[in-house]
Amino acid sequence: MGPLHGVRVIEIASLAPAPFGCMVLSDLGADVLRVDRPTSVGRDASPDPLGRGRRSIGLNLKDPAGVDVLLRLVETADVLVEGFRPGVTERLGFGPDVCLERNPGLVYGRMTGWGQEGPMSQMAGHDINYIAIAGALEPIGRAGERPVPPLNLLGDFGGGGMLLAVGILSALFERSRSGRGQVVDAAMVDGAALLTSFIHGMRGSGAWQDARGTNLLDTGAPFYDTYETADGLFMSVGALEPQFYAALLHGLGLADEDLPGQLDRDRWPELRARFTEVFKQRTRDEWTAVFDGTDACVAPILGLAEAPAHGHATARTGFIEVGGLPQPAPAPRFSRTSAETPAPPVRPGEHTDAALGELGLTPEEIADLRESGAIA
Repeated sequence: MGPLHGVRVIEIASLAPAPFGCMVLSDLGADVLRVDRPTSVGRDASPDPLGRGRRSIGLNLKDPAGVDVLLRLVETADVLVEGFRPGVTERLGFGPDVCLERNPGLVYGRMTGWGQEGPMSQMAGHDINYIAIAGALEPIGRAGERPVPPLNLLGDFGGGGMLLAVGILSALFERSRSGRGQVVDAAMVDGAALLTSFIHGMRGSGAWQDARGTNLLDTGAPFYDTYETADGLFMSVGALEPQFYAALLHGLGLADEDLPGQLDRDRWPELRARFTEVFKQRTRDEWTAVFDGTDACVAPILGLAEAPAHGHATARTGFIEVGGLPQPAPAPRFSRTSAETPAPPVRPGEHTDAALGELGLTPEEIADLRESGAIA
């Protein structure tokens, strides 16, 4: 049933980072009840993997009666997650103080871009803005070119939803000793900055230059880069260590060629040109076969549609099908408390009556709430 079996989470519906964090909690066995807006109720279930494994209740949180229902749910919950701008839940009547008074053991997770305070806390933003301010975007890209946004992986998911999940789990562990809940302030700008810790260390030791695209890990080094193959596809190369670099040269048929030294930065352009020329001589599948089973740190670059069918992924069941859509399997793996296959996303509000029945509301009370517009 997963290591979080028995943990009850209330998720106030939002976009991207908080749903991802709640997906992780759900994947690991938590019972996640998503609170959807009345305007969403009646829509078909979305195939979005971020919504898998949930139940859903439709509540009008602009109605005091709807907020009262939420607070009754809070009394039986372990975690509440919200992704509003700072101050919104306080104005709506279910801020941390109110919720922790109802349930002193509650872990109150807050997911924002800029954090709960600071001069930018009330400004709108998206992943690209948060990682820009955090210093995580500027180093990504090739020399002489603009910074390249790495999709929305660093801010929304790595520095956002994943950090939120880690914070919630940490607070739950601390609660097991103190018996007290607390607020988790998870900000994407903080998480994105945290992800750059290793680069800050390299820079501090003199191993990283500020000029983009000139370092070991930012496409500056020809032995840590991507190369086009004869069929227009691509291979990834990460042969940093000397023994791995030797295996790379052997696979490319260059072991006996008079090449520049691996760490001769002044001649890296010459080395890159030679690698580019050789990789263009075979297809991606042919190069994959050449380097299969070696320590050259060379792997094919697969598309989203290809990754689930790769032999390593199939051997580990790294991808599963949920609701007809292939998607990444829950991770990490556990030896004793394995997570179940997540349930498909549900229709917004699908479990409203059942969830309210668990609170002890009668069918008549539920009908009255629906009639008043407090629930949907």
